[in-house]
Amino acid sequence: MAAAEEPAEGPAEELTQELAQELAHAEVLELFQAALARLVQDPLLCDLPPQVTAEEIGSQVALEYGQAMTVRVCKADGETVPVVVVQNASVLELKKALRRHFQLRQARQGGVQHLSWKYIWRTYHLTYAGEKLADDRKKLREYGIRNRDEVSFIKKLRK
Repeated sequence: MAAAEEPAEGPAEELTQELAQELAHAEVLELFQAALARLVQDPLLCDLPPQVTAEEIGSQVALEYGQAMTVRVCKADGETVPVVVVQNASVLELKKALRRHFQLRQARQGGVQHLSWKYIWRTYHLTYAGEKLADDRKKLREYGIRNRDEVSFIKKLRK
């Protein structure tokens, strides 16, 4: 006696399975957001924004354990932006962290969606204690930059 063949799934069954997966994803996402909201209430993480990313939590924890440092970047308009980087970060890693900070801030506040970082780095450079941070491969430590030190955006002079 031959085994009965199972009928092939039709479009309705596939749609039902996709819908169940989407609901499961939505439920998991909701649970994750609720857990993050509870986590951000911790005194260690209370200064993080409500829509915190896992990257920001990791940076904050690394900061508390002394594995990272905060570099304050002073913009031309006087605003100071705190950026968290690892202790042995290079200038390039600081630039990437600065870029990520502004991307997250723009996503949360709305406004300009795209900044041309190529233009920004052609027009401005970072300085610390009057010295240009010209070599992207050089470590911040080699420039003497430590935790809570201030780095400035300075407009490049035309030649």
